[in-house]
Amino acid sequence: MKVRVDISADYKEPYAVIYTDKVTDEIQRMIDLFSTSETPVTALQNEEDLIVLQPKEIFMVRVENGETIIYGEKDKYRTRKRLYEIGRQLGKQFMQISRTTLINLSYMDRIEPGFGGTLLLKLRNGCKDYVSRKYLPEFKKYLGL
Repeated sequence: MKVRVDISADYKEPYAVIYTDKVTDEIQRMIDLFSTSETPVTALQNEEDLIVLQPKEIFMVRVENGETIIYGEKDKYRTRKRLYEIGRQLGKQFMQISRTTLINLSYMDRIEPGFGGTLLLKLRNGCKDYVSRKYLPEFKKYLGL
């Protein structure tokens, strides 16, 4: 694939154009990546401190005992938002791997075979969760398997 970058003071906002004869998986991933509109997420640290987290600070989002927990590199935070709302807000760098878990694809560390056709995904901060069979085809497609 050829890439060309044109830098000029005339451009106030980045603009991407893709010339292709058909939309392949690779092209679709590029479209998704360029059209991502990531926005910050608000969450509670402790019981009263409201903080703002940028998507790059979030490793995983998981629903535990009815609460939505956001995992950072070392800390975890609570939010009142539902998993699907956070998924929309965070953009294409995040993928749902089970009914209760979203992960930041940038922070994947290892993938191990699990039980019953699942995969155990480990992140760089030590968090881990299983990729359920329902979400496995999309996950494998992302990995190119």
